[in-house]
Amino acid sequence: MQSSTMIAEAIENQRRHEKRRWLVLATLLFLLLLSFIFDIATGPSLLSLNDVIQALLHSIGAPVEVSRTTEVIVTNLRLPIALMALVVGGSLGVGGAEMQTLLNNPMASPYTLGMAAAAGFGAALMLYVGSLGLSSQIAVPIGAFVCCMLSASLLFGLAMMRHISSGQLILAGIALLFLFQSLLSLVQFVSSPELSQQILFWLFGSLTKANWTNVMITALVTGVCVLILMKDAWKLTALRLGEERAKSLGVNVTRLRLKTLILVAIMTATATSFVGIIGFIGIVAPNIARMLVGEDQRYFLPLSFIVGAFLLSSASVLSKVIVPGALFPIGIVTAIIGVPFFFWLIIGKRR
Repeated sequence: MQSSTMIAEAIENQRRHEKRRWLVLATLLFLLLLSFIFDIATGPSLLSLNDVIQALLHSIGAPVEVSRTTEVIVTNLRLPIALMALVVGGSLGVGGAEMQTLLNNPMASPYTLGMAAAAGFGAALMLYVGSLGLSSQIAVPIGAFVCCMLSASLLFGLAMMRHISSGQLILAGIALLFLFQSLLSLVQFVSSPELSQQILFWLFGSLTKANWTNVMITALVTGVCVLILMKDAWKLTALRLGEERAKSLGVNVTRLRLKTLILVAIMTATATSFVGIIGFIGIVAPNIARMLVGEDQRYFLPLSFIVGAFLLSSASVLSKVIVPGALFPIGIVTAIIGVPFFFWLIIGKRR
């Protein structure tokens, strides 16, 4: 009798936890929607929220009247940028979440493991060599993607070696971070002042080059990778119990680690190749998601995406209102948001 009562209480507690998690997901989705609308509304030509909502409804075929000027501003100029903020922020949030899961370290992310720095070096190198005769809009993303995957390949090779621990992978990632940052500094040093300014602006991170083509490419790659990761949600949750325990539950840890690293690298390479280096989203978003819903990947993974999207969308809004009439580099804004949280995380861990 007592055993039945305890089981019933455990089931009831689990249901309460799940209801709370769904409520958290719904609340963050609502905040994300508000941030998305504000992102479209802000800019040199301020638009009312009502005009933005009507223009969005008109773009999906709703029978509402919208001025031609508002339609062009929303649909052609601001909507691709706002959508890119959501996709890239979500991609970085998921990438950071899975890196932290694999390496059991809250500081792990594609940025701290050198992938973003490699993408920056690839972009700068393509600008320095004159884009190899291609358009810079094509050559720069290709260079960033190739170098990011090169950095990830080095991590893949280490992950496949026997007796390589999570701590050793983190150290290898930090080494790659310093290596590619040094190479990037070398490219800037030997470049002309004009070219150095181009490289510097791209490294700050910018959503202004977003268009419907690269938004669709980034969204497609991110969507496919996230769906594949969601299929492994149980295995990734088991991994958080420890590698040995996960192995005892039938999880092929080496294969899971390699597969997840490949998916994260593809997402990171695609995102950074179009918008540049944006730091701290991959660290901050997963830690916020973990505090809200815990380690269960069924909730942790989608919430990391939502929080990452919300943070970058909010940063996009701030980048346009900090200096009225000017566009502040979004990478600086995310650093301003991320650094205080980073210190809070360090102090909290110490306590």
